[in-house]
Amino acid sequence: MERVPVLKIGDILLVSIQIDMEDQVALQLQEDLAERIVATGVHGVIIDISALDIVDSFVGRTLAAIASVSRVLDAETVVVGMRPAVAITLVELGLSLPGIRTALNVELGIAMLGSRETVDVLGDEGETDPAVLTRE
Repeated sequence: MERVPVLKIGDILLVSIQIDMEDQVALQLQEDLAERIVATGVHGVIIDISALDIVDSFVGRTLAAIASVSRVLDAETVVVGMRPAVAITLVELGLSLPGIRTALNVELGIAMLGSRETVDVLGDEGETDPAVLTRE
């Protein structure tokens, strides 16, 4: 069985799915990601599905489960690179992917995860306007 590689980049695990997501591969990815989140202590997971032509209902539910498990382990999940046809199919299947944030590409996904940390830090001071931070 093929495995999907999981790369650590800073405080993020990056998963770029380049193979067909058969059910067993999806389940193995869920297990591998949970183990890597615990082992590395990262706070973000990006799953790049831009190479996938099809995401069936099982894979869609598995992505939602990965996001839920990640959240319990204090890591946020962003799915990036979703093709329009995949998005339409997921909606037609009634899968809204609750708890999963999406971005158009990896770069925007990284920015989205970075903004989570910024908001958390800014929220501690009660200030959310970045312009205020530059005042001395």
